[in-house]
Amino acid sequence: MSNTEIKALVQADAHKLAPLIAENAQALKRGAPRRPDEYYAEKILADRSAEVVGAFQGNQLVGFAVYFDLPELITGLRIGQLEDIYVLPTFRNKGIGRKLIESLEVEGKRRGWLHLRWLVPGKNAPAVALYEKIAEPDHAKSFIIRIDRAAGE
Repeated sequence: MSNTEIKALVQADAHKLAPLIAENAQALKRGAPRRPDEYYAEKILADRSAEVVGAFQGNQLVGFAVYFDLPELITGLRIGQLEDIYVLPTFRNKGIGRKLIESLEVEGKRRGWLHLRWLVPGKNAPAVALYEKIAEPDHAKSFIIRIDRAAGE
């Protein structure tokens, strides 16, 4: 969408980010709707290791992406790790997710990243279809050890 603006989110955006975090959590967990938690959104925006960009239509935040700038030990360079990306359902299929990822690609070029990577739940067919158009699959497998089982449910 030509009138979508992608920009870094700041503390003052926490009240706009909180409802999207809650919707994203519900979409992933399929449970009861979570209440928007502005305190948590403020914590994310204040976190020194995470960065958040938002997609705006006018003053409305319609999507976000959380990412990290990490060292890549083999090459000595840095990489981008996309942690999460979310676009409100009524704004999907309009190129907003693609614009969020493109903004991270531009940021990665500015920072000298080797690459931008992210993990995708295989059951999210629409997201996988987009990612297959704009990126190549990695050869790596993903493994986790659950530390706090209750938090991950």
